[in-house]
Amino acid sequence: MVKEELIKRSPLRLLEQSLHGGLETGSIGVFAARKGTGKTACLVHIATDQLLQGNHVIHVSFSGRTDYIVTWYEDIFREIARKRDLIDAMDIHDSIIRNRVIMNFNQDGVTVNQLLRSIQAMIDDGQFHADVVIVDGYDFSKGDPATLVALRDFGRENGLRFWFSASIHREDPRDEHGVPSVLAPFTEAIDVLISLTPDRDHVKLRLLRDRGEYRPEDLHLELDSRTLLIREEES
Repeated sequence: MVKEELIKRSPLRLLEQSLHGGLETGSIGVFAARKGTGKTACLVHIATDQLLQGNHVIHVSFSGRTDYIVTWYEDIFREIARKRDLIDAMDIHDSIIRNRVIMNFNQDGVTVNQLLRSIQAMIDDGQFHADVVIVDGYDFSKGDPATLVALRDFGRENGLRFWFSASIHREDPRDEHGVPSVLAPFTEAIDVLISLTPDRDHVKLRLLRDRGEYRPEDLHLELDSRTLLIREEES
């Protein structure tokens, strides 16, 4: 399969349709789930799809290591290439990774202004014209809602979209919209909220919030627990 056909046939096009065209510029999307459910896989699948489309991605990690992030990208790309019989896979791989930058921060040791200055410097001084920022490992239980507001405003000024992962616990209470309590203080800054729920050999994706409005909806998408790829729900 050629790259253009792969992009067209990606199940992520179904996600974009459900979101009325996808995550808008200057918006924040969040995948919320328990640890080990597949949040990072979803983020990396979205990032890889953006890279295949020729977009530039900054991956911000608040984890202690970044080598595992590179491994995630390698594994996800390898599965996409294998599953779709991608032609010239290695040439495509080598071309798209030039459009990805991974940045690592300690959440307790960096302010939102320092974070934004670092991203701005990458865009301006590094001549890296990013389209999407992926944020993994951010601890919402220790976070400040003002941080997300600042990131959203920065995204609007610089033409960026932000995708976050959020870890929740099984016992976390949820409100009438299904939003976990840990995310409640942040909802005004979250434009798209998607929950991940384990179900036998896959993980179901459900939309809770879209364009700032609560809109619970089955996305008819699931995460394959073997390949770690988002796929269309099997009938």
